[in-house]
Amino acid sequence: MADLARRFADLPDFDNLRDRGAVRFKSLDGLYGTDAVVDTAEQVRTYAAETEEAVAAGFAGFRVAAEVTNLVRTPAQLDAFAGYEHAVDRYMAAYPFEALCAYNVPVLGTAAVDKLASMHPRGNVEGVPFHLHGWGQAGAVALEGELDLRAHDLFPWALDRAAPQWGPGEVVLDARELTFIDHRGLLRLAEQADRRGITIVLRTRRFSAARMVDILGIAGVRVEQVA
Repeated sequence: MADLARRFADLPDFDNLRDRGAVRFKSLDGLYGTDAVVDTAEQVRTYAAETEEAVAAGFAGFRVAAEVTNLVRTPAQLDAFAGYEHAVDRYMAAYPFEALCAYNVPVLGTAAVDKLASMHPRGNVEGVPFHLHGWGQAGAVALEGELDLRAHDLFPWALDRAAPQWGPGEVVLDARELTFIDHRGLLRLAEQADRRGITIVLRTRRFSAARMVDILGIAGVRVEQVA
């Protein structure tokens, strides 16, 4: 931790920030085993408690930057962490908490990092066709980008990790920033709606989505056209 702290020593007022607890460094070593799988509910509760503690101490909120390559090395870890990313992102949309995750691309490979990047609202990974993430208020979901040929394998994977946390009843997907969705994307949404016993409300600027749902008789998905 001392080596890491020295990298930030030249930042303005760094020593004062650290002395009053505004900046802290914590090692993940020893917290997780080599093949540890993240517990989504427990980790979100942990960050919620940290956020409440920070606000109670007079801070505006709580921010975390973490290098988490070791938590996504195996397929089981990757699946669990993607679900956690969606859950914590929905928490962040409603509370004064932000997190930045860092991944080692040479270690994980571009395919794994692309999967994780698709679950974030933003990042520095180029070429990811869409982003499925929490938005606006607790429980809300946003879908951005394009659901075209490039997304045919990635979109079902992302849905399988995110959708178990949706429902009951109607789930609104704010898709105003979704510039294209083909019939396969709509069918993937319908499959999730049927599997979860929910209705997915797709709010989009694209008239074509409503037309495809009507023509193909896609059940479980209702398209609401918005400005």
